[in-house]
Amino acid sequence: MRRFIITGAPGAGKTAIIRQLELDGFSVVEEAATYVIGLAQAQGTAEPWTHPSFLDDIANLQRDRQVRASYQPEDVQFHDRCVVCTAALAIYLGYPFSAFLNSELERIKREAIYQNRVFFIRNLGFVKPTEARRISFEETVRFEKIHEETYRDFGFELISVEPGSLIERVSIIKSAIR
Repeated sequence: MRRFIITGAPGAGKTAIIRQLELDGFSVVEEAATYVIGLAQAQGTAEPWTHPSFLDDIANLQRDRQVRASYQPEDVQFHDRCVVCTAALAIYLGYPFSAFLNSELERIKREAIYQNRVFFIRNLGFVKPTEARRISFEETVRFEKIHEETYRDFGFELISVEPGSLIERVSIIKSAIR
């Protein structure tokens, strides 16, 4: 199975791309951080990213979703982020890598879980805040740089998907996996 990562800064359009790929018949694995944030907020924690367990909660859900998806028979799978994104988030937030985060980073490398070519969705020039996405455009630009450096540091090749229509962006991804 070929597993491709779709990544980029918050608000870049990753979810719309993932949804379109799913509509086009591809297997997709949902993004974990937004789910973890939404669940914590529903339980009364307004800013879960300030809690020590936040990054491990994301990495654990990413692992669970990746492992469950590995039983699907599809040839191609798209993952909305992965544990390397969680490492980039740790750097952005100024948090050290936990033992679990380090073990997950080692596992995906050792087991070659993902394709080496990662689709890096470039920001759209603005960001739309949500309950889970409380970040300014300036912060997304800084996070985008950290994100890019983190993927390269872990040995991934980035395929830049520049701003454009949803159909144009999805076409770039489909062409690259052929």
